[in-house]
Amino acid sequence: MTDIFIPEMLGTGMLILLGAGVVANVLLAKSKGLDGGWLLINFGWGLAVFAGVFVAFSSGAHINPAVTFGIWASGAEEFAPDIPVNAANFAVYIVAQMVGAFVGAVLAYLVYKKHFDETEDAGLKLAVFSTGPAIRSYGWNLVTEVVATFVLVFVVLSFANWPGDLGPLPVALLVVGIGASLGGPTGYAINPARDLGPRIAHALLPIKGKGTSDWSYAWVPVVGPILGGIAGGLLAGALY
Repeated sequence: MTDIFIPEMLGTGMLILLGAGVVANVLLAKSKGLDGGWLLINFGWGLAVFAGVFVAFSSGAHINPAVTFGIWASGAEEFAPDIPVNAANFAVYIVAQMVGAFVGAVLAYLVYKKHFDETEDAGLKLAVFSTGPAIRSYGWNLVTEVVATFVLVFVVLSFANWPGDLGPLPVALLVVGIGASLGGPTGYAINPARDLGPRIAHALLPIKGKGTSDWSYAWVPVVGPILGGIAGGLLAGALY
């Protein structure tokens, strides 16, 4: 099972290190990227996905439990070449992604440690690790995450029908597009591990003046992406 765990853990870790890193660069005090804006964050996350997919290519580069759920829901026989769809492999994917997300978040904190110390706003510190709604309305926030993740998983699974070798660039551009178009209401988690692993890291790390980890919202970026991933997988399975 190391052929799943190692690449998924490293790929998800790379995703979160670079993704959380671009948010820290834009939000934290005295960073050279301070106030770089929403589009910089979008492109940073897209390129984080690009890097993570390359690192985890041998396991199919899920780096996202929503993708794993989507492939399972699609009725596929394999998660990746020579990796059959079964409960044991499913569990390894999810655990590896969570561990990688936690480790990536810790590394991002270490890189920006002095900037966390200089930042007074606890909300900005939490935003480096996890998502939060622009307008808190749990039902509508859930809808946003379901729809955005449905787009991610359905389109990613549709890529398999293209005759050429697309590589990770289309997935990266898709993530940029989702962030630019659908990311405003919730910050577009679209990945349960991306939000929950770093949120746990935020809760455990000795971050100066960090405030709460907003656990009352934490279920939305977990449940929403899982539901959206399953819906995307079901539709892809029905069509393709």
